[in-house]
Amino acid sequence: MKSKPVKIMLAASGALLVIAGAFLILGPGKPPGNGTNKLVLEIMPGTGIGKVTETLEAERIISNPAYFRFLVRWTGGGKIKAGVYDVNDGMTAGKIASILTEGKVRMLSITIPEGYHNRQIAELLAEKKLVKSPEEFLKIAEDPEILKKYNIPAKNTEGYLFPETYSIPYGYSAARLHELMIKQFFARLKEAEPPANLTYEERHKRVVLASIVEREAQKKEELPVMAQVFLNRLDQRMKLESCATIQYLFERPHKKLYERDLVIPSPYNTYIHKGMPPGPISNPGIAALRAAFHPQPTENLFFVLKPDGSHHFSKTFKEHQAAKKEFLDSQS
Repeated sequence: MKSKPVKIMLAASGALLVIAGAFLILGPGKPPGNGTNKLVLEIMPGTGIGKVTETLEAERIISNPAYFRFLVRWTGGGKIKAGVYDVNDGMTAGKIASILTEGKVRMLSITIPEGYHNRQIAELLAEKKLVKSPEEFLKIAEDPEILKKYNIPAKNTEGYLFPETYSIPYGYSAARLHELMIKQFFARLKEAEPPANLTYEERHKRVVLASIVEREAQKKEELPVMAQVFLNRLDQRMKLESCATIQYLFERPHKKLYERDLVIPSPYNTYIHKGMPPGPISNPGIAALRAAFHPQPTENLFFVLKPDGSHHFSKTFKEHQAAKKEFLDSQS
């Protein structure tokens, strides 16, 4: 014979099963609406299920608060996760409980285009209200601890924020997104097949080169040739004379550069300073990075933009002058 305590426990368990069954059978019914009543539900850390249930009932997203609380306790142990959620009155109570206990938060999609520099990214994040101002993000990008953590030999993370579409939950901090872009850079860098055993400084120089060709070339197939042209100019101690490094000096790119722009005093002005600029001028994509690590052999030293967006490459200054006359003068 079963002892009295065992009988009590079995009876209690049976009662709970009956109650649970009643809730499951009678509780849900139909959703209170057809999905047109939408709510962006923000749950702060430490918010209890009672407060969340009150909000959902007041907004007419759920019709049976007792049943909803039961489902949350049944599916998530009574624990809901902080975050921002999209819910509506066309969802069942079970669906909403699952979303809140599993943390299926509302996501924000943000695309960082190839060739954007940090100032442009900062402005984009400010537009998306992920930062209060562009300056806030630029300060994050200068964090010495982050630079040390990822062995970036520079004053900021320009060049190391990988251009891609990121899906992040609402409330995701700018600092976390910043580090996520750096992690993505190093995760994807292997696709560019950098040579083994590069020092951080050698790698950085190639990132600088990639950042320049990313902004110079419109045609992806030209990237490896253009990278080698700049390396050839460096080998011959010629100035790079990259228009992209001039454009980097402006808050907004100029449609056309003038002679006065080419003499702006700045270490990034490669028309007046030899060698590479002090750091990257954009955040390059994989094609530009691969071109910088694996340039296409060529003896060319010059290139000029053609009307179709491609470039004409030349070995000698005389050839270059003729090309400028053909392609630039015709556009004047």
